[in-house]
Amino acid sequence: MIPIYKFPSPGNLAGRFGVPAALIALAIVCALWPPARWGLYVLLPLLGVAAWDFLQDRHSLRRNYPLMARVRWIMEDLRPFARSYIVEGDLEGRPFNHDERALVYARAKGQLDAHPFGTELDVYTDEYDWLGHSIAPNAAAPEEWRLGIGGPQASKPYQSALLNISAMSFGSLSGNAIEALNLGARNGGFAHDTGEGGLSKYHRKHGGDIIWELGSGYFGCRDKDGNFDPGLFAEHARLDQVKMVEIKLSQGAKPGHGGVLPSAKVTREISETRKVPQGEDCVSPPGHSTFATPIEMLEWAASLREMAGGKPVGIKLCIGQPHEIFAVMKAMLETEILLDYIVIDGAEGGTGAAPVELSNSVGMPLREGLILARNALVGTRLKEHVRLGASGKVHSGAGLAMNFALGADWCNAARAFMFSLGCIQSMKCHTGECPTGIATQDPLRQRGLVVEDKAERVTRFQRQTLGAFREIVVAMGLDNPWQIAPDQLMQRVNSARSDAMDRIYGFLDEGQLLDDPGSVRIGRYWDMARADTFRRCA
Repeated sequence: MIPIYKFPSPGNLAGRFGVPAALIALAIVCALWPPARWGLYVLLPLLGVAAWDFLQDRHSLRRNYPLMARVRWIMEDLRPFARSYIVEGDLEGRPFNHDERALVYARAKGQLDAHPFGTELDVYTDEYDWLGHSIAPNAAAPEEWRLGIGGPQASKPYQSALLNISAMSFGSLSGNAIEALNLGARNGGFAHDTGEGGLSKYHRKHGGDIIWELGSGYFGCRDKDGNFDPGLFAEHARLDQVKMVEIKLSQGAKPGHGGVLPSAKVTREISETRKVPQGEDCVSPPGHSTFATPIEMLEWAASLREMAGGKPVGIKLCIGQPHEIFAVMKAMLETEILLDYIVIDGAEGGTGAAPVELSNSVGMPLREGLILARNALVGTRLKEHVRLGASGKVHSGAGLAMNFALGADWCNAARAFMFSLGCIQSMKCHTGECPTGIATQDPLRQRGLVVEDKAERVTRFQRQTLGAFREIVVAMGLDNPWQIAPDQLMQRVNSARSDAMDRIYGFLDEGQLLDDPGSVRIGRYWDMARADTFRRCA
């Protein structure tokens, strides 16, 4: 059979080349009609772009639809903004919806944060959890609570606020953003976690309380080969501004994964802060080189505490395999070396960027992770010595109260404080093109972030959020937030039934893992754990 060539239909040609053809026609008109010749300044560049699209051979859409194909890219770029401001409902945005962002903005600016006409949540679906209030509110509750962090082996415990700034590194965030956060923390009397990117001059400029986080790259306290440098660590850890040291085992956004800061982003300042060569990829390994077992980790933590002059030392992790947190408990019991605190990061947490598979499919959410860590500490009678922090999408007083009901002693927030700086959730954190100057190293973009102005918003947001938190504690008739119990937090199981949190999740009694591990479901993970290895042993 002889193939028959089919000429494109006029309609098809018009769809593909109609815009360039129309531009050519307009250009001819402008060229022939003197009053309209100024239009050639617009039309000729557009025709040049169309010609380039038609002739290039890398992008099929541009080749087949000159100029018009570029509209798709424009729409892709505008899509997050159009969805956020035009398409999305108040409760639909992810990871934070419009109402959640608006609450942070209002509190940061000192504006009215009340909501009219009742809740927009469907109270008969699982989007509604609630705390039980009391007929007899306790208006005599203290105006503020502080938490002492530092067990019997820490000679310099820290009196912490109940809401602090979670780990965000210089490098991921701009120098102006770090400055504003730290100045806000200083003015508000709360702490600022450095993230694993090192203790920069921007962290130190305003003197706000610092939690120095050590990741697997040991940035800021490493030798030229990337190994931990005890001398450099001691030099910075003994600064008065540094109040605690945090060993980062994993984080919610990318648990079990290291990271790479591309060479193009390793500026002179980042090189000096992290102690890495400028112009080379800055690699953060998946795991630590200073220890390989739970016992070795505790021994290293004890040496850090000694080098830091007795300041509290703890760990931060997103829980993956439950037996590993029990291995840490067994190591503390066997060695009698205690961590001062543990921070649980939820899989829903995360600033910057991470591999999508890890963000979407790896790691335990905060609620389950927090309950597991609480049970590990309570079940081994270690809770009175080891404080438990919660980090993962915390942004409101209600969120704090719910975490306290599940066992938290205090909370950290990252993205909420980014919103207080002016973040608009443009989802460009990893591109260096953050429109608000927060997650970029571009000096021109950073210029938009005025440190003194944004610092006031950081302070105000934290203060008003804790004020809302206190109102909840008062409404529940309690003396302090550590009295919030799991049975006072209700979760809807389905549209016809709800139950108290302690009826849905298991909450262990004091010493239950030691006395009768076989009586609880998580006892099987206890049996898998050993103090001398993180591996599963049963």
